[in-house]
Amino acid sequence: MENIFREEREYIAAKKKVKKIKGFYIHFLVYVLVNIFISGVIVFGLTRGDDRTFFNAITNFGVYATWIFWGIGVFFHWIGVFEVFSFIGKDWEDKKIKELMEKEQQQRNKRR
Repeated sequence: MENIFREEREYIAAKKKVKKIKGFYIHFLVYVLVNIFISGVIVFGLTRGDDRTFFNAITNFGVYATWIFWGIGVFFHWIGVFEVFSFIGKDWEDKKIKELMEKEQQQRNKRR
């Protein structure tokens, strides 16, 4: 019976993980498509004026602000989903709690 509950918990955890990964891929795809649109349509559309040149548009920080700041957000989303730094993730917390509980149990057993 306990084995069934464990398998169900593992299935639910795996399903949540897949949902997070899917969410990241959707976020990344939207990031790429929106920024291609911004770069292609807006930047090149704005450079067709008489007093505006392509080089004036590409040197404007506002053109790249979306790429940069949203890219930072996508980067941190990636870190969170794929647990690049696993020492700060949920699994690390669970392992550490289990480790400390086992140490406490061993100390209790030694006292007896």
